[in-house]
Amino acid sequence: MQYYSLNRQSPPVDFRAATIAGQAPDGGLYFPASIPQFSADFLKNLPNLSQADIAYTVMQPYVGDTIPEADLRRICAETVDFPFPLVPVTEHIGSLELFHGPTLAFKDVGARFMSRCLGYFSRGETAPVTVLVATSGDTGGAVAHGFLGVPGVEVVILYPTGKVSPLQELQLTTLGQNITALEVEGNFDDCQRLVKQAFLDEGLTSRRTLTSANSINVARWLPQQLYYLFALQQWAPAAPPVVAVPSGNFGNLCAGLLAHVSGLPVGHFIAACNANDAGAEYLRTAIFAPKTAVATISNAMDVGHPSNFVRILELFKHEHTTISQLLSGYTVTDADTGATIRRVQAEHDYLLDPHGAVAFFALEDYLKKYPAAAGFVLATAHPVKFPEVVEPLIGRKIELPAALHYLLAKPKHSVPLAPSYEALREWLLQ
Repeated sequence: MQYYSLNRQSPPVDFRAATIAGQAPDGGLYFPASIPQFSADFLKNLPNLSQADIAYTVMQPYVGDTIPEADLRRICAETVDFPFPLVPVTEHIGSLELFHGPTLAFKDVGARFMSRCLGYFSRGETAPVTVLVATSGDTGGAVAHGFLGVPGVEVVILYPTGKVSPLQELQLTTLGQNITALEVEGNFDDCQRLVKQAFLDEGLTSRRTLTSANSINVARWLPQQLYYLFALQQWAPAAPPVVAVPSGNFGNLCAGLLAHVSGLPVGHFIAACNANDAGAEYLRTAIFAPKTAVATISNAMDVGHPSNFVRILELFKHEHTTISQLLSGYTVTDADTGATIRRVQAEHDYLLDPHGAVAFFALEDYLKKYPAAAGFVLATAHPVKFPEVVEPLIGRKIELPAALHYLLAKPKHSVPLAPSYEALREWLLQ
């Protein structure tokens, strides 16, 4: 498998080079030169396959010969060694719970896969690889945990001060070892802008080997297809599902669309956005216009310029008609998000996090037009990660899972950083 830059000013590379580089030298995102197709037998046998076997079957064509089969099978097995239950909430809506990994967030899958691939590629290298990543919440914790203690890899995480939840911040700032958290005085778009600028700085990249663990990196983005296959393993109705995806940087949704183009039967997709709805606006108007990010209660989706949207456009050859027939966009207010959390808890005894609630609201509204249809939302994080939002809505405290109690006793360590590239560059070169 070869990967080409969406800016089309750099030569194609294999999976190893694309993973280590993060993005192409011309600043473009890497995209697979061909889309693998799932065999009929694979799809028919999906319910009987192990998660590890599914992961290997899906990822092997993208990895090619850059990782031997035995190593890739081990990487895949370690990546998905926790459950992904599809839980019924109403008669027509289920919740695919993606928060049963070590940091209670869907990003554990991509972070674990990428960290193990990069660890394999770093064997025998003398200079360490620096993973430079921006986070609006869950990416940082998942990446930090996934890369913790990986030999030959240093991790630098940029996060916006005051704009991640307390638990998310603990997961970013308490690990130590090869993990450093930079607390940026700005928003997520500032963090993402600084990271992108660093990759284009030849004076910096000639002195430090940089890669990104955001979903711009193919090794983080591509494994997200697996959620959708695990859901279809458990899907009972005969008709393909409608899938609503909480959408911020659009890597998760783009991976689902990629799996669908590869043959996975999905009836329709919904891009469920909060007030940061550049992607949803494109679906309504055929115009993609990035916005300035605004703060919402679904903070991990506070992205004004979603990086992965260009991959969706590429996947469908920029044909708005084709895209909008398969994908609908919703803009969901904070008021509707909060009301959905409260109502679903009261009526169905199911607790949504703010991001899952955005998707639930959108799916519920969509299904009103198609009463015979059914679907599921992607529940991307455990509600305990957003206590300041969820607890006042339901009138009780959310119990912290026992696996995370250790975080509460750990001191926070972060480095304050101005939202300027000069400040980041100076720190990295020190």
